Formats: sequence, C-alpha cells, structure tokens
Amino acid sequence: MAVRAGMPRTAARVHHDLMLSKDGRRTAAELARALNVSPAAVSVAVNYLIQQGYARRERDPQHPRDIYVIDNDAWYHSILISRRQTLETVRATMAAAETFGLDSPVGQRLAKTASFLERVSLDMIESADRWRTLLT
Repeated sequence: MAVRAGMPRTAARVHHDLMLSKDGRRTAAELARALNVSPAAVSVAVNYLIQQGYARRERDPQHPRDIYVIDNDAWYHSILISRRQTLETVRATMAAAETFGLDSPVGQRLAKTASFLERVSLDMIESADRWRTLLT
C-alpha cells in the first residue's frame, strides 16, 4: 500500500520494519540484514523517510553508528512536512496565476487550485493537531 501511495519500495520496507520492531529502532546493519538489501539502499531509504518525517536519526552513544527511529509522532511530523510542501506549491501556483492574469481562464484555474490546496492543507493540520493526543 505504501508503494502504491508513492513511497519508494525500499523506503516502504524500511518503514514497515521499523514500525513492526518492538522498540521502533534499528541500525543500518540490522535493516540491511533483515531486508536483505545493501547498506547503500538502506541509506537512501532512511534519508527519504527522514526527509518526509517518518523517521529520525539518533547517534548511538556507545558505538560510532546511527540508529534509525520511528516513534509515535512520526505520522504527525510527516503531515507537518507535507503541509509545508503543499504551501510551497500553493505559493508557486498563485504566482503563476498572477503571471497569467487572474482574469484569464488559466489564471482563474490556477487560483482556484491554489485556494483548494491551501484550504485542504489547513484542514489537515487542524485535524492533525486535534487528534495528535491519540499518538501519545
């Protein structure tokens, strides 16, 4: 399902492994071994997950390595990042609408798209804030 929603295949596998692990923590070596993929593939996947807010990186205090962590707030952080990206799209779409002219058919279509995306984004963050206590 994650792949169909747009997540890269290895990132989806890493995400699911972290979600299903007892403590939500794995090293790169553990992930590579569990998923039978290269350390480079794990690195790319984890960087994607971190960039999207699904996981975070911690330094192992006893060894020179990173530990990748997924915690209860991962989905909330992912929504925040998605909102930020959507608002960037809103700004760019509105700028394009103004370039074409708000009285032109293209400008009107782009302005309506920007308005829709902005409102849906605001609804999502309000809902995420309202329901965040379910994650704690």
